[in-house]
Amino acid sequence: MPDVIFNGPEGRLEGRYQAGRDPSAPIALMLHPHPQHGGTMNNKVVYTLYHAFARQGFGVLRFNFRGVGRSQGVYDRGEGELSDAASALDWLQSLNPSAPACWIAGFSFGAWIGMQLLMRRPEIAGFISVSPPAGMFDFSFLAPCPSSGLVLHGGADQLIPEANVKKLVDKLQHQRDIVIDYRVVPGANHFFTEHMDQLGAEVEDYLVKNVTKRMTEKKAGRG
Repeated sequence: MPDVIFNGPEGRLEGRYQAGRDPSAPIALMLHPHPQHGGTMNNKVVYTLYHAFARQGFGVLRFNFRGVGRSQGVYDRGEGELSDAASALDWLQSLNPSAPACWIAGFSFGAWIGMQLLMRRPEIAGFISVSPPAGMFDFSFLAPCPSSGLVLHGGADQLIPEANVKKLVDKLQHQRDIVIDYRVVPGANHFFTEHMDQLGAEVEDYLVKNVTKRMTEKKAGRG
């Protein structure tokens, strides 16, 4: 899990990178929660997402947005952070030119940034959004949502009411050819404090069913 430094729009960005199992492995970018509320790439949810993807053979990158840790720059209300995410994806793709697919995963603020990046980068094949801040941030840009994905939310989330997330999911579900797997973890708070293992298990279950299995079948000549 080597430390990496790469160029961003406002200077250097700090990250952690895990190479995929082989050159043809898919890649995934992890995005952390709000920089002004203690969010970093070492957040436990982001760390769990990172390792869930790595265990499925992905090449995975998590990084600090501008102004966090050793990343240069200052918080920019989401606009600059979206540019940071685009630069991180560029860096990840440059290391993995043979990757057959690219995924994005984010937690809270990171989920909001990730969904915006999804709209701007057609090569992103799918997404995982954990505790997306529906009702707190504007998600109206998802019109239409270009890819299917997984939305995970805590049933006892006191920051983002589950009803707000359900309303967003229902809106996305009605779009043609888009399948949103919506999973609510009973008793979990916004940070999945006592439910981290279940969070990781849900993510890996989704990846096995929707990515890993299909790629294995394709390599075997059955897809």
